[in-house]
Amino acid sequence: MKKLISGIFFILSASVFSQSDLTFDKGFIQSENKWITMPADSSNTYMFGFVYIDTQAGLMFHYGGSFKVDDKKRYIVDPDETTSVNFKQRIGIGNGLKIAFIPESRFEELKITSTPDWLTIYQGGDPVRRLYGQGYTYNAWSACEKALEFLEKAYKINPDYDGLATELAFSYNCLQNYPKSIVVLEKALKKEPLNAYTNKELIYALAKNGTPEKAEIICRKVLKDCPDKSYNTENIYSVLHGYFLKKDTAKFTKWLKEHQSQLAENKDFMVHVEGMKKELKL
Repeated sequence: MKKLISGIFFILSASVFSQSDLTFDKGFIQSENKWITMPADSSNTYMFGFVYIDTQAGLMFHYGGSFKVDDKKRYIVDPDETTSVNFKQRIGIGNGLKIAFIPESRFEELKITSTPDWLTIYQGGDPVRRLYGQGYTYNAWSACEKALEFLEKAYKINPDYDGLATELAFSYNCLQNYPKSIVVLEKALKKEPLNAYTNKELIYALAKNGTPEKAEIICRKVLKDCPDKSYNTENIYSVLHGYFLKKDTAKFTKWLKEHQSQLAENKDFMVHVEGMKKELKL
């Protein structure tokens, strides 16, 4: 088992065992509260387990055991392993391995139930904290539409929960719903006007929403007054990109001239800056 676990998220199978009823077309982020299995290894052994969200650690895999499919299409659990093995591993964000949901009709063969008893540990407590943790995890995996299901529920219960407004706005920005993002962020900034992350999301939303002039005003305030300088370069870039989207060459050129030295510290940004200059024929 130790050998199997060590390669848990790096298994590559040349072919799916054709006799099974497993379809390997799902991603980990689609698998919250599901029993799943990895593709078979070279010995046609399938590793299975339960995927859930730990609000502190993110998307997790709880190892359940391994099985083979016999010539009568039955799932035969490895007798040397049991579901009592308490092995858990965080699933790396963006892991692209395709996995399969285990059909409920197979649960008895694998000696599992639809909801493990231990899952209650992760589903109790403050409901807003739980909803926020789920939304945060889905956002981290760029599943922003799914994240909204949880974050909007949490926001209705307690809009003042720490970090919730900005996380909700992140989802709106991700989905290009900038007007909703702006409303949420402006309300949040009334209570924490110098929150660096909240300001970053608002500058981004304003610039993308066709109002880079408003984004510039906030950016200048943040550059001057905000003690957290973590997002300064990103904020400057957002304003510049906003002027690019409007094809406002005069303001684009002025802003770039004023902040080019700071943008030059980030090679990735400068690649995009040069591309924008070329398109604007500057």
